[in-house]
Amino acid sequence: RPALRWAVPAGATLLFVGGAALAPLAANADAGLEPRTAEELLVALQEPSATAVSGTVVTSAELGLPDLPMGAMSSGSAAGLASGENTLRVWTDGPTRQRLAMLGRASETTLIRNGEQVWVWSSEGATADSYQVPDHEGDHTTWSEGAGLAGADLPSTPQEAAAMALEAIDPTTEVTTSGVGRVAGRDVYELVLTPNDPQTLVARVTLAMDAETNIPLRVRVYATTIPDPAYEVGFSSVDYSTPDPALFEFSAPPGATVTEHEADPGKDATTADAPMLPAGQEPTVLGTGWSTVLIMDLPTGSLADLAEAGMRAEADDGPFAGHRGSQDAAGTALALLEALPQESGAWGTGRVLRGTLVSAILTDDGRIAVGAVDSEVLGAALASQ
Repeated sequence: RPALRWAVPAGATLLFVGGAALAPLAANADAGLEPRTAEELLVALQEPSATAVSGTVVTSAELGLPDLPMGAMSSGSAAGLASGENTLRVWTDGPTRQRLAMLGRASETTLIRNGEQVWVWSSEGATADSYQVPDHEGDHTTWSEGAGLAGADLPSTPQEAAAMALEAIDPTTEVTTSGVGRVAGRDVYELVLTPNDPQTLVARVTLAMDAETNIPLRVRVYATTIPDPAYEVGFSSVDYSTPDPALFEFSAPPGATVTEHEADPGKDATTADAPMLPAGQEPTVLGTGWSTVLIMDLPTGSLADLAEAGMRAEADDGPFAGHRGSQDAAGTALALLEALPQESGAWGTGRVLRGTLVSAILTDDGRIAVGAVDSEVLGAALASQ
């Protein structure tokens, strides 16, 4: 259930929820734009008139994560998207030619996809990882997640965020429009997804789409507990001209450490290099819509084992050796785990995360419950199993 998975904080694992029913509402005719209903906008989103999109993307996260050691959630890394503000440069030319540069204060992580070939370059440590991913035409997740960098499942572009938001539409959500506006110097229509669920932490999701090209330019996710967006990803500048083909070529610079990761046909490309996730395990699903709770067993068996695996990852030893992205995810998971308060209840004892958009409970006996609900709902779900 990947609908709103970007709300799951880095290292806490897992995905969750979906929701929504259509309730058309005519948009305002501001800025000379013709009014369009929510239903018309949903159809238009499936029919973009541009295949090449480039520009500068700014993300902002207020997920309520605990303070972590310096570097654990640093800008310029995938995990950094879960905290503070980040700036990215994006170039796309169709679904299989993409380049994304996450800019840090003193470092940069660059993801480049050209067909089935994906490179991940990190200036910090001068490492280059090469991956092969299946060519799923139009799949918005494959190119980056196949490289094992999307441990947080936080969208790095408005297009990714919009696709996740649209997956959240079922009878538990009202879809309306809030008129028009301007994003990155472009006229936009705005869709609003509002959960009709008193238990969810998600108040609403707003999606601004280019009035001319139908390309999503900004997505904001609001929580019930804070007035400003808990997560936002949007273009500050956008360009629809075709990028230079050379942008999608990569050669490791002299002195770089290059690691080639062989494709494993027995693994899903989106999880093959994410050993913190239980491979092939189906979660127990409780509830429906936006208040769905997922319960799974930790792949390591217990929190103590998870901590040990994280420490071995930081030491470049054990199951994460040779997988820099997985080591980083494991180290972030360990830092997050150690920062969470130890609590107990009818569900047992363990660590509890109370975020703005998601809660999680990791029990000492090796279970994890996660959902866009408060921790009391998770505790009740765990106690019922």
